[in-house]
Amino acid sequence: MKVIEKITLILYSNIMLILAIIACLLIFGWVDMDIVGNVIKNCLTTDPASKITLGVSVVFILLSIRCIFFDPTSKEQLKEKQGVLLENENGKLMISKETIENLVDSVARGFENAEEISTKVELDKENNVKIFVNLTINSNAVIKDLSANLQDRIKEKVKRATDLDVKEVNISVKKVAPVPKIEQA
Repeated sequence: MKVIEKITLILYSNIMLILAIIACLLIFGWVDMDIVGNVIKNCLTTDPASKITLGVSVVFILLSIRCIFFDPTSKEQLKEKQGVLLENENGKLMISKETIENLVDSVARGFENAEEISTKVELDKENNVKIFVNLTINSNAVIKDLSANLQDRIKEKVKRATDLDVKEVNISVKKVAPVPKIEQA
């Protein structure tokens, strides 16, 4: 969030807080309605106070319209959410996060001891790729070997397919599934 947006949000929140407190005080009868009425009347009718009130009101109307109708997400943030944009002399290529996640899933499915797989990809501003893999393995798996092999193969596959360097492949084994017993006849 930009500095101006933060400041206006703080101002707007404080004014709403003050108005809510005044409303509560009026409802409970702790403040006289005539006093509040006179203050509002003076703010709206006296010359310098009415101009200030009008200016503040216009600013808050514009801020409200901006918040309602315009998405605060910048184009850079949208690009980061979508994927990596690569350019060369022939044009541009957008590689989505979903594409990288599908690549990782296909690599993980190639391992016989990996069962349920879910993948999340994070990209930073320098197009560094961080991959997070959650998986269920069967009880025959050697977790240390499986994770090391999986990390290497994921880095290799993503590099070969996208020409992106993977900075991290973080694997989380969420469950060990039992190996189904084979019934003998």
